[in-house]
Amino acid sequence: MMIVAIGTFEMSFPEANSLKEKRQILRSIKDRVRVKFNASIAEVDNNDDWNRGTIGVSVVANDKVYLEKVAAKIDALIADYSESEIIDTYWDYV
Repeated sequence: MMIVAIGTFEMSFPEANSLKEKRQILRSIKDRVRVKFNASIAEVDNNDDWNRGTIGVSVVANDKVYLEKVAAKIDALIADYSESEIIDTYWDYV
């Protein structure tokens, strides 16, 4: 059975002064998540707002417990970035 974990992270970037700075921070986050967890990740909302952004993450596996552990590790990795602040996080399992 295939299970998909879908995560949404609404974030702010208090130190970013332009879209370029925000996108550099997001690119760094996306690259690390993609490489470390083999996850799909993209900016999905607030694209033109230089101090806010929303990213979506998805991971596929056949074990929900495994996906919950991966989701917790992704949460920790994203929360570790000092250049961004997480406003809201939501995970759903389908």
